[in-house]
Amino acid sequence: MMAMPALPPEWEMKPLKRVATLNPEVLSEKTDPDFLMQYADISSVSLESGIEATETLRFEKAPSRARRIVRHGDTIVSTVRTYLKAIAPVLTPPENLVVSTGFTVVRPMPGIDPGFLSWVCRSEPFVHEVVAYSDGVSYPAIAPTVLSRLHVPVPPADEQQAIADFLDREVSLIDALSADYRQLLETLEEKRWKVVAEAVTKGINPVVQMKDCGVKWIGDVPKHWEVKRIKYLVRTIEQGWSPQCEGFPVESSEDWGVLKVGCVNGGTFNPGENKTLPVDLNPIPELGIVAGDLLVSRANTRELVGSAAVAHTDHPNLMLCDKLYRLRLLPNKCLPEFLGRYLGTDAAREQIELSATGASSSMLNIGQSVILEMAVPVPPPTEQSDIITFLVQEDANFDSLSTDAKHAIARLKERRAALITAAVTGQIDVRTRNAAAMEAA
Repeated sequence: MMAMPALPPEWEMKPLKRVATLNPEVLSEKTDPDFLMQYADISSVSLESGIEATETLRFEKAPSRARRIVRHGDTIVSTVRTYLKAIAPVLTPPENLVVSTGFTVVRPMPGIDPGFLSWVCRSEPFVHEVVAYSDGVSYPAIAPTVLSRLHVPVPPADEQQAIADFLDREVSLIDALSADYRQLLETLEEKRWKVVAEAVTKGINPVVQMKDCGVKWIGDVPKHWEVKRIKYLVRTIEQGWSPQCEGFPVESSEDWGVLKVGCVNGGTFNPGENKTLPVDLNPIPELGIVAGDLLVSRANTRELVGSAAVAHTDHPNLMLCDKLYRLRLLPNKCLPEFLGRYLGTDAAREQIELSATGASSSMLNIGQSVILEMAVPVPPPTEQSDIITFLVQEDANFDSLSTDAKHAIARLKERRAALITAAVTGQIDVRTRNAAAMEAA
């Protein structure tokens, strides 16, 4: 168990059931079938962001778990799938806000500041105990009676409000800074793709002469480039085999596996996305992955169908699945890395998504002809190599900046958690800090 820091002398430790009522209101089964509710499930709640989204439902169409009524000042604590740590304050909710029975609604008793109790429920010691006292492996849950017996720190009433005010202010500053870093990550990713698109359609020579290539979605290209359909750049195109496999990846190069379609998501080949071939099935060695193979997803969601990536090393024990195309290119015509980069640009993605077919938007398909008939701007092979070298260096620069931003977000998350725990256990004199903040304001 996570040790609770020593509390100030005037503080107490009390069971949660002594400071709050749990699940005080539920929707009656006799509720009007047309009653409109705003419903929040566990998947729409997080420890850092609170209630992120709700769904408007009529009572008769709502799931049977949509029963817990919440009010301003309550805190909801997930008691199933507790590893998700779905705990959130309820602030100025609509009158018809209802949450899943997978939550326990914690409503503070008189004398307990709602803001303070909410921060306690989001502190590391309390969250750790909720997870630790949960039963079950795949679907861990904590019984409401067990939750009610967990102890929480209780300071004098005036100090409770001071702590809540302090954390409201300080945590909002941390959250705002974290949001800035997350926005920076999005901006860097957008910039990365713009750099790629510019390089594979315009080149990296800023003074080169341009020409209209005759293909609307590509636009102008360097005058000495050609525009060719992929079928004139490909030596072979094939798809693989998808037998019923084990639910886990291969553990060594001695085992045989079949790649999953997700191995190309994001434009980088991930050999770990595979499933182990059962021992009673014979592998097909010809389907093993060879360095230089350009893999393209044949079937996936609209956003991911047509995703492409190049294998840079041999993986002879990992076989191509039938939801992937493998393109082997004519080496004197086009480098696989260059074509793979082009297939990730907005211009190529638009063509792929428009040509994809399927009855369900969650699984679309593209035929070989879609890939083979696509037009591609093609510089000379030596220039393709220079462009790839340039993009590899740009990737390194973007990766370095993204890593710094991710580390900053992680440090802020740690700082946030430590600050909450320190404040709700009396390790910080928040009244002095509140006074200083008011004076500064």
